[in-house]
Amino acid sequence: MLATSRPPVRVLLALCTSLWWKMDLQAFRDSIAKAQPPAGLSPALQALWWDAKGDWDKAHERAQKRDDTAGMRVHAYLHRKEGDQSNAEYWYRRCDAAPSILTLDEEWEELARALLGQS
Repeated sequence: MLATSRPPVRVLLALCTSLWWKMDLQAFRDSIAKAQPPAGLSPALQALWWDAKGDWDKAHERAQKRDDTAGMRVHAYLHRKEGDQSNAEYWYRRCDAAPSILTLDEEWEELARALLGQS
């Protein structure tokens, strides 16, 4: 048998993860022109991506995918954006965050930067 020169899956996964973490805000924004979000985005980043595409329902679905702080924080933003302030405040409380006083665009950018590790 010949030995293959392909790297093990764990090496490929590590490489993909390291490349994803190097995505900056501009690359994330640029990716919105594509039909699907980049591979490897967390559910919270996928939610922001779909929100930027104008698909609130898909964004909401992704925000709820995981019951973690990032998902809850994006969930709060999405309900604020739809105008459901009491629901937004519930989600801000769940993730122990003060309700945002930023504009919606500023809050989206703040969230994207934080989730991309650029805060």
